[in-house]
Amino acid sequence: MPNIPPPFSATYTPDDADIAARLLPSAHLGPPQEARIDRTATRLIEAIRKRDDRLGGGLGGVEDMLREFALSTKEGLALMVLAEALLRVPDARTADRFIEDKLGEGDFIHHETKSTAFLVNASAWALGLSARVIQPGETPDGTIGRLVKRLGAPAVRTATRQAMRLMGNHFVLGETIAQALERARPRSGERARHSFDMLGEGARTATDARRYFDAYASAIETIGKAAGNHPLPDRPGISVKLSALHPRFEAISRDRVMSELVPQLLDLAQRAKAHDLNFTVDAEEADRLELSLDVIAATLADPSLAGWDGFGLAIQAYQKRAGDVIDYVDALARAHDRKLMVRLVKGAYWDTEIKRAQERGLEGYPVFTRKAMTDLNYVACAQKLLSLRPRIFPQFATHNALSVATVLELAGANGGFEFQRLHGMGEALYEQLAKDHPEIAYRTYAPVGSHRDLLAYLVRRLLENGANSSFVAQASDYRVPVTALLQRPADAVVRPQQASHPKIPLPGDLFAPERRNSRGVEFGARAALERLLTEVKAETIDFKPVTEATPDQANAAVAAARAGFAAWSRTPAATRAAALEQAAHLLENRAPHFIALLQREGGKTLDDALSELREATDFCRYYAAQGRKLFGNDVAMPGPTGESNALAMRGRGVFVAISPWNFPLAIFLGQVTAALMAGNSVVAKPAEQTPRIAVEAVRLLHEAGIPATALHLVAGDGRVGAALAAHPDIAGIVFTGSTEVARSINRALAAKDGPIVPLIAETGGINTMIADATALPEQVADDVVTSAFRSAGQRCSALRLLFVQGDVADRMIEMIAGAARELKIGDASDVATHIGPVIDVEAKQRLDAHIARMKREARLHFAGTAPKGCFVAPHIFELGDAGQLTEEVFGPILHVVRYPAENLERVLQAIERTGYGLTLGIHSRIDDTIEAIVDRVQIGNIYVNRNMIGAVVGVQPFGGNGLSGTGPKAGGPHYLARFATEQTVTINTAAAGGNAALLAGDE
Repeated sequence: MPNIPPPFSATYTPDDADIAARLLPSAHLGPPQEARIDRTATRLIEAIRKRDDRLGGGLGGVEDMLREFALSTKEGLALMVLAEALLRVPDARTADRFIEDKLGEGDFIHHETKSTAFLVNASAWALGLSARVIQPGETPDGTIGRLVKRLGAPAVRTATRQAMRLMGNHFVLGETIAQALERARPRSGERARHSFDMLGEGARTATDARRYFDAYASAIETIGKAAGNHPLPDRPGISVKLSALHPRFEAISRDRVMSELVPQLLDLAQRAKAHDLNFTVDAEEADRLELSLDVIAATLADPSLAGWDGFGLAIQAYQKRAGDVIDYVDALARAHDRKLMVRLVKGAYWDTEIKRAQERGLEGYPVFTRKAMTDLNYVACAQKLLSLRPRIFPQFATHNALSVATVLELAGANGGFEFQRLHGMGEALYEQLAKDHPEIAYRTYAPVGSHRDLLAYLVRRLLENGANSSFVAQASDYRVPVTALLQRPADAVVRPQQASHPKIPLPGDLFAPERRNSRGVEFGARAALERLLTEVKAETIDFKPVTEATPDQANAAVAAARAGFAAWSRTPAATRAAALEQAAHLLENRAPHFIALLQREGGKTLDDALSELREATDFCRYYAAQGRKLFGNDVAMPGPTGESNALAMRGRGVFVAISPWNFPLAIFLGQVTAALMAGNSVVAKPAEQTPRIAVEAVRLLHEAGIPATALHLVAGDGRVGAALAAHPDIAGIVFTGSTEVARSINRALAAKDGPIVPLIAETGGINTMIADATALPEQVADDVVTSAFRSAGQRCSALRLLFVQGDVADRMIEMIAGAARELKIGDASDVATHIGPVIDVEAKQRLDAHIARMKREARLHFAGTAPKGCFVAPHIFELGDAGQLTEEVFGPILHVVRYPAENLERVLQAIERTGYGLTLGIHSRIDDTIEAIVDRVQIGNIYVNRNMIGAVVGVQPFGGNGLSGTGPKAGGPHYLARFATEQTVTINTAAAGGNAALLAGDE
């Protein structure tokens, strides 16, 4: 039996300084070697710069486009967005508006081309022509109406689309594998290697996954038949993306992925083996690394692949675990007695990885934050790979002349490796390399696919290589001296303490110095996930019934809170804030306990429970930080001499906090901590469905330092809430729940004699999303499924009504329905579950009744299957008119309405007619459209080109208008003030004989 290594495991976010300390001492080679590297790199850089000779011309490549339209310019950014979206827009009206919007952002009219490359000149000419045609001054009301009578709108569209297609033709080897093979046919005397990459986004549906599988299988057969008789590695290859082969390629769905995806990958690998091709599994995001290696290991273990040296994978040097991955791959090769091919890349999703780690509140980053550290690690990984020859065949993918020269020096004369470049990039560098070292092989990584599928790929390449700090951008800039391009990564890093980017804080310090970011758990890190699951499972929860209060007991709680108000309101703001910060600390330390509570009483999935715990923690810290500023010191006001004026904020009295069941910890603690920080005493009434969570939360606050006299809990149903609202001694109510209950509370407060007290209400809404034809369908599908179905649709912010432009509606609805079909519904304690139960039988009955009505009155696009119990499966209904949806439906039911592009104004009117104003999603690449919608609607939270749930405390303050609430927004800078009264104190400092300070002053 082979000695199979255990599943891959390595620290997910190791410290940059520790890695630098390990790599720096051996980073420099001997002086003769460094001198040879300098000479080789200089020669390659000079070749790149000569290629741009103004008299030289040529077709041009990505480098030429980046030089003409740098991403630091408005033209470059506009070009990027145009390239990303234009070719997928089917209708003329939207295309015209999109082109006008983007070309208006840059100065294409006066753009003088610096390059003679045909591609660049043709594109610049076409874009300039379009910009001249649609100058804003010539177009009435932001449309191109008059131009139809002049040059005609088709001329504008044709010119701009042609510019995009020119780029597409150059960056993609062919729209079909047959076309690509024809273009890849080597010229006489040339031995060209290619690795073909079938373009496209990751699969969202089972249909997508099957289509990608068929495309890969067909490509392998076509490539194999044309591959010739050369042995590996001198044979063509294909790159396969695992996320394209499975619609739920994610860590929490590991069991399903292993059972469904491994046979698919093995099938493709066997086909590739039959033709002795290079078969490379592409790299994925950091949170998919362990899952990817699990799939690769299981596939590689199959005996049918024995005797084949073509299986390989890509490793990203910007990932801190890259060296560990190489060790693991070598262990697999040893265990199975195989030779493997390894493509070493630097990495293409750096910005996404940084953002994801910050959002998830991780301890650090899975990738390096400094480019110099990535370059340093690339060389270290290259050394390791070269040392593993011939068992490992290294493939060095880079356009960096210094990296190429360094690898050449490290490799020596033994061969057994190759370089790789992207089609359309690095041509001058590798032409020179081929002249100087004809024995060195290089492979072209060649994208294959339609222009529409090119879009995301092209934009990623522009982003990856267009940054001012990238070698590609600098190599062609004559203002950058060659010596600067020869600086070694180790000399840029200098010392371990400088390994991290000084302007990119760790995720935990994102909001420093004001507060800490809440701590999260990366589900893609097996060790962290298993530890959390074990701890949550071990928690024992006391579920003995929580005693419900009588109205008399509710009144007694108000009286007790009133008695405790004076002492608490006089407690220094710093002391109150410290208690809230201690509560946050306790919450994080007891995360498994509260996650278990949220799952067992609230029916939360693991992901939702963790997110809610983090939100509750953020509330505690945010209101503590805000309270220190607002209540810490009196504010000195301006005024005449001889007088002091100070403004202070003070608590109002007894605040009643009535919270909902859908966020029984986060909203409960958000309400209570805000009222307490403002100096109020609190009577908290949780939802009757989730009292145990509230009991534990209050106990934690008391332990953190909140006096029992200042915080009281009253459990019960709506009758208890009504008694509290009617009590004459309360100073305010903070409420989250239905609009109907908010109205009844408002009436109760208005009916009382005595002080007029505030009602801070956050209610629901018929939340909508608008998606036009410029939106990326895959992104829309992701965001709609998340917004409509996560948490079983039981969020105030959840998407209820999707308006989708008719020209793209069929495709988008099909993709959304297909993605919804892949969601797992069931036991919330199962880590693989996406949708748990609805809160109770009553809620299920209401939703089932609505589904039955919609089946009679609307067109059904999708109906999921729910297990027995309090489960409601996702449903998608198409309405003839938005007016058919007359109330908020609090569950996983999505309603869709098509709209013609010219009827956007009617869509906005329909949204206004609902009377709600909580959340709105917009998916569009047209800035004018986005700005017009934002300006037009009175909606509290608007999300553009992302999902519309999960507002982050202090980042996206949450709350609506109209029927959706009173404001101010929870988790925002104006919230605490509503819980307070203001007091101005004016002192006549000149009353006792005059203003001594003024009289004593010098001139």
